[in-house]
Amino acid sequence: MAKIKVTLLSGRTISQGTSKEHGKTSQEYYENVATCEIDPEDLKTLGTKEGASVKVSTEQGTVTVKAIQSKRGPHPKIIYMPYGPWVNTIINPVTHGTGMPSYKGIAVTITPAPGKKVLDAIALIKMTTQGGVEA
Repeated sequence: MAKIKVTLLSGRTISQGTSKEHGKTSQEYYENVATCEIDPEDLKTLGTKEGASVKVSTEQGTVTVKAIQSKRGPHPKIIYMPYGPWVNTIINPVTHGTGMPSYKGIAVTITPAPGKKVLDAIALIKMTTQGGVEA
């Protein structure tokens, strides 16, 4: 199965912010935040397409999210994930005295995850707080 090493950037988006108004357990929030924007050429390298599930992995863990073809770029080997429970699952919690973990410049590996379900916020949080990890 194909996999690529890329750099993760994360931050706020307008859709993440406005969908948060409906609640972090809403379908709208899930659709706007459980995502990973990937360069079109990287999607080809992975052998996957927009809307498919992909696994994003760091030393801290793995999370399954929906691949979105980035409309910005080109920016090969750089992905973007909005702030939220999905990216928090794979971010190192160390803050280096700043009170906030690093959300930019994170080394990650992406692999296609055909047929793998993207967990909703409640299921993801239950899994991670009960010591579970995505396989």
